[in-house]
Amino acid sequence: MIPPRFAPILFGFILSGFMSFLVSAIATVRTVGLVEGFISSSIGAWLFSWAVAFPTVLVVAPITRRIVARLTPQR
Repeated sequence: MIPPRFAPILFGFILSGFMSFLVSAIATVRTVGLVEGFISSSIGAWLFSWAVAFPTVLVVAPITRRIVARLTPQR
């Protein structure tokens, strides 16, 4: 089990994995279509995207939380 203090990092890891997979798969389909070798091309694009997305999420998430807190009323 992962200690609760790592929850934000785990959340960012999982979220960035899902989102980068979806976006890179769509971009790959739009670029090359559903051709032979699509899966390997898509996975290669996804792994590169995830390597960028994960640290980006860790940096951008706290900034986004602060912006959302300022734009929404507090109880």
